[in-house]
Amino acid sequence: MRLKIVFAGTPVFASTALEALLKRGFNVSAVYTQPDRPAGRGMKLTASPVKQIAEKNGLPVKQPLTFRDPVAQAELASLQPDLMIVAAYGLILPQAVLDIPRLGCLNIHGSLLPRWRGAAPIHRAILAGDTETGVGIMRMEAGLDTGPVLHETHTPILPADTTQTLHDRLAALGADALIDVLDRIERGETIAEIPQPADGITYAHKIAADEAIIDWTQPTQHIERAIRAFNPAPGAATTFVGERIKLWHARVAPATNPADLVSAKPGTVLREARGQLAVVCGDSATTGRVLVLDEFQRAGGKRSPVAAWLASPSGPNHGDLLGMA
Repeated sequence: MRLKIVFAGTPVFASTALEALLKRGFNVSAVYTQPDRPAGRGMKLTASPVKQIAEKNGLPVKQPLTFRDPVAQAELASLQPDLMIVAAYGLILPQAVLDIPRLGCLNIHGSLLPRWRGAAPIHRAILAGDTETGVGIMRMEAGLDTGPVLHETHTPILPADTTQTLHDRLAALGADALIDVLDRIERGETIAEIPQPADGITYAHKIAADEAIIDWTQPTQHIERAIRAFNPAPGAATTFVGERIKLWHARVAPATNPADLVSAKPGTVLREARGQLAVVCGDSATTGRVLVLDEFQRAGGKRSPVAAWLASPSGPNHGDLLGMA
């Protein structure tokens, strides 16, 4: 007999899993998602990616402001779900809610628990320089991502990975992992639930906007990782001649003229060989390495190659300074 599933999620990471469930014919009886939010330049109320998939497939959509509300809890209970699947939902589920589904609640989490529990595991893994991450299917408890893990898939973090590329890979892996777990449950198999180890716990706190402001006194490699970690949101930011700009792609490279680094302040712009633009970072004088900028975006403009900026009258000059926004 097919499980009666209630799905709860909001962004694309979750909608990927919901689409996979529907394509495989699982019985999703209702979908919970965050209330519509203003988005875009017109700030019009916009349905979440999960809501859009649900409505496209004719599924009932619930959007409570909180699950601490007894009315919201009673509505969920009236659905008599066997299982609740949660993925990047954005609302806290109190124990009273976790106890409603007959088989409990399972969560899709984008890290190798207990590393990077919390809201921003993908950003934090790239920012920290992790070389591997993954996705897990976890039984939910009242604690923050503390429950036992039923399924785990590993993937390397590639040198060119951004939060966007890693997010997309983990979303697909998470959907596959969820299907595997649900298939096994419906077949009546017993799935081992592995408690998380007590050591190695880290927390992936939500990204604050000011974290994306580049501090050029930081090491070159750290800044390169930050640019990838904050791509696509919120975007690594800096200033040039009072103008706020965002940096989307950069790479660490040896300086063409190491002598330029001896007295240059962090944030100093260098025009390198072959029309490249490089920036002095906090460790450049000792390592001989600089950050070569490849793609940027001016306020109100589109992403564009730095080479085009160099060729424009408003482009930076040797010795100009990029500063903290």
